[in-house]
Amino acid sequence: MVTIRTRPPKLRRPALIAAFQGWNDAGESASGTVEFLAAEMDAGGFAEIDPEEFFDFQATRPLVRNVDGERRIDWPGNLFSWARVPGADRDVVLLQGTEPNLRWRTFTAAVVHLARDIGVELAVTLGALQVDAPHTREVPVTGNTNDLVLGARLGLRPSHYEGPTGITGILHQACADAGLQSASLWAGIPHYLAGTSYLAGTLALVEAVVGLLDADVSVAPLVKEAASQREELSELVAQDADLAEYVSELEARMDAAPDELPQPSVSGDELAADFERYLRDRDEG
Repeated sequence: MVTIRTRPPKLRRPALIAAFQGWNDAGESASGTVEFLAAEMDAGGFAEIDPEEFFDFQATRPLVRNVDGERRIDWPGNLFSWARVPGADRDVVLLQGTEPNLRWRTFTAAVVHLARDIGVELAVTLGALQVDAPHTREVPVTGNTNDLVLGARLGLRPSHYEGPTGITGILHQACADAGLQSASLWAGIPHYLAGTSYLAGTLALVEAVVGLLDADVSVAPLVKEAASQREELSELVAQDADLAEYVSELEARMDAAPDELPQPSVSGDELAADFERYLRDRDEG
């Protein structure tokens, strides 16, 4: 189920940071966060979860690549890596992969078992959801935990959400049920950008995780890339009168109630489709 390729050394107060591509990954911001941290901390892979038990390959299909003339197949999977946290007295375990299709309770039990086996003290799940917020404003980040001690230390509140959930929510609860301190961080992504890689969302979550870990990790390159993308997005919005008007309405609504978190989006689908078409046409051009 979980294959340990190279057992890591004894880790110092390790924290698990987990994110999954799929339903809870609007703008690829959650998965992008773990990918960024893995690269910046030079994380080394040490274990993976066998996809055979947890994926419907007709729903989540493997990908074929040609590498140096050789045909290879990339299977959907979930990889564990570890790294020293720069500037901190702890290590980090990163779990990055794809939301499984099957046997979620078995999947999360396997993650929790490995976490406890290597001494993980804190588990943090990352997610990104679509909200009615414009790309011209700061990305809202919320955090929650049902652990009163952890909540008091990090300034997090219990979640009162009711409704459908993804593997992120299931893993968060599985960790809590196993007595493992756990928290969940969420970024609110403009719904008209949920279908593209939204760097401002990744930046917001990276900053939240770096602050939580008290890590000495430079986010300067990501800040620059996110700012450049925001300028490009604003130029694209200006080319469509309806979309520009809609973004202005979101700005006015957010500025009028700055202390209110944007709500999950349930409208604007046609405008979102138009914007995604703009991005697609630009890439093809």
